[in-house]
Amino acid sequence: MTAFGRRGQVRLALAGDIMLGRRVGEALLHRPPDALFSDGVVAALGEADLVIVNLECCISTRGARWPDPLKPFFFRAPPQAVGVLAHLGVDCVTLANNHALDYGPVGLLDTLLLLSEEGVIVAGAGASLDQARRPVTLEHNGFRLRVVALTDHPREFEAGRDEPGVAYADLGQGLPGWVFDAMGHDRADAVLVTPHWGPNMTARPVSRVREAAKSLVSGGATLVAGHSAHVFHGVADRVIYDMGDFIDDYAVDPALRNDLGLLFLVDLTSEGPRRLEAVPLFLDFCHTRLARPDEAAWISRRFVAACAEMGTEVEIVGDRLVIEWPDPGAGGGLPGSTLERS
Repeated sequence: MTAFGRRGQVRLALAGDIMLGRRVGEALLHRPPDALFSDGVVAALGEADLVIVNLECCISTRGARWPDPLKPFFFRAPPQAVGVLAHLGVDCVTLANNHALDYGPVGLLDTLLLLSEEGVIVAGAGASLDQARRPVTLEHNGFRLRVVALTDHPREFEAGRDEPGVAYADLGQGLPGWVFDAMGHDRADAVLVTPHWGPNMTARPVSRVREAAKSLVSGGATLVAGHSAHVFHGVADRVIYDMGDFIDDYAVDPALRNDLGLLFLVDLTSEGPRRLEAVPLFLDFCHTRLARPDEAAWISRRFVAACAEMGTEVEIVGDRLVIEWPDPGAGGGLPGSTLERS
């Protein structure tokens, strides 16, 4: 048993980008919140103690589009979107991404208020720089999980001293000190860092993302779960490099198949992850369901290969893709270091 806290365990449900604007938002105006995800997906989420997703839109009816003539996409969901998060049992959303300020400070502040009223905790954005960078703590049965969120794009969305915005980090310059401060901000049993990093539509993480991942693990992250690419990447050590998307209305790349995704269930202890179960998904237009056998086979081949590139073995157990880590208490160990606790 560690000197600090319990040597307990928490099961996390982790998903990448949940985009509830554009055509998804239009669907919400005519369909109930429980119509966007199949019962099977909701049941899988229900296996977890805590559910955390990246909300890649604002939730508001107000605001003006961010004044960037080169920005191609703007995502704003109607207030009904909070009902979707409630139906999914979402405990925490990250808003450190390149769409939180699509409709300016007004849209972001509306989002923060609506989520707060629904009891959903927000990481990675706030009404000021201090709030945006501040970690949040989730608790389940005495197990305290600290969540740190950051994005490496765009710089213009970074919160100001007294201005709404997101927690920004320029990965090209190395991780800034505030990220390490946030990981050690207060007493917790484990630390989840969830970055929105790297370019869209890539099959594997770019070098700056890999370097940042190493720094996060060596700096104290118990688990890193990234997003941004719109397609899932491999897993190495304590790092899920990209979780892909969870729901959207995007065009489908015929090679990368961004309509085929994964939901991640991770058993996490203070020492690190013990078991990961990846649940294959099909992202239909404005609706997400469990993958059918032929779809799951494609997802399995790609995930197994992506993980193999990183030296990680994946076992197919029933309809899930499983990664197991050794138990340090049984003489094994996890690569990387954990927080110092006293």
